[in-house]
Amino acid sequence: MTTTNAAAAYYDPYDVAINADPYPAFRALREEAPVYYNDVHDFWALSRFEDIDRAIRDHGTFISGRGGILELIKAGIEMPPGILIFEDPPSHTVHRRLLSRVFTPKRVAELEPKVREYCVQCLDPFVGEEDFDFIAHLGAQVPMKTISMLLGIPESDQEFIRDKVDASLRTEEGKPMEVREDFVSGDMFADYVDWRAEHPSDDLMTDLLQATFTDDKGEVRSLSREEILTYVNVIAGAGNETTNRLIGWTGKTLADHPDQRRELVEDHSLIPNAIEELLRFEGPAPHVGRFVVEDVEIRGTTVPAGSAILLLLGSGNRDERRWPDADRFDIHRDVGQMLTFGYGIHFCLGAALARMEGRVALEELLTRFPEWEVDEERARLSPTSTVRGWETLPVRLGAG
Repeated sequence: MTTTNAAAAYYDPYDVAINADPYPAFRALREEAPVYYNDVHDFWALSRFEDIDRAIRDHGTFISGRGGILELIKAGIEMPPGILIFEDPPSHTVHRRLLSRVFTPKRVAELEPKVREYCVQCLDPFVGEEDFDFIAHLGAQVPMKTISMLLGIPESDQEFIRDKVDASLRTEEGKPMEVREDFVSGDMFADYVDWRAEHPSDDLMTDLLQATFTDDKGEVRSLSREEILTYVNVIAGAGNETTNRLIGWTGKTLADHPDQRRELVEDHSLIPNAIEELLRFEGPAPHVGRFVVEDVEIRGTTVPAGSAILLLLGSGNRDERRWPDADRFDIHRDVGQMLTFGYGIHFCLGAALARMEGRVALEELLTRFPEWEVDEERARLSPTSTVRGWETLPVRLGAG
């Protein structure tokens, strides 16, 4: 077996200093060790767009069924049915088809007025104020309210659910995330599911309770209670975390590029493409994990069967082979295909919803607050190894 592990190229997903700005490390990997092995944490990593793209599409060699997070893959926990992002065909095909009807373009379009209302409720109280926190006052609010509306979580319980999901993803500085057997459990939603079974409504929980489908064994049946709990847990986590990070990076990146922010203030038609560039430039997930089921050769290096491998999405999205001057933020860039939402069978079902939430939030922000400046001394990145973003992002309104 050959390996590539250039001394100058190093990446540790738990290193706080690297996580603060991973792009120099990503660049070194792309140039010096595009097929990288970390012997401390025993994982491989791909950093170039072309290699990541190929691996994401090759779901027969790089499987999701052992988990998409490095700690889960290495823990060897058996995944309960219904975790789309941690499943392979044929069960993945069945479960994805069932859930895809929830996130149709029509359904997302119908949600937009409500998302805009949530943004207005969050932002209006700060008109005329000097300080605002992109996370506490917007990023932690709008996605939570939107996903809770979809699921049917009462307003009184929404913050508790959001904070519990967030806590499950946190890590101690420099250490892997602790993985327990109940990591993917949806037990926190049990009471809501039981209530909806007796009191159906127009929400996702009711849809799941009433759905019938043909499973991978050819049996026509309803979802089990465990499957429904798992579905709800995955949707709540994915919907809250990633869009929260997108909103945070919107605040930071546009503060760092005030000229481009002013262009968006003057012309809101540029906002949809700005969201695409934000998703490329600072995607919420720096990497996604896969389990390698058979020896595979990549650029002359053999990655052995049984390996955990990280596909460094954040690196692939900054690959100069794909985009000229890729480390430059440019709201006019023709972004095209990026890695942020994946491809093929694991393309993110919530991509249209995330894009819409990001666009509406930015439209409403710029209408009220055309200028802001980040309070760098108080801004803090969130301590997680799975998604990368801000825990607090306080800004001074009217500055910049």
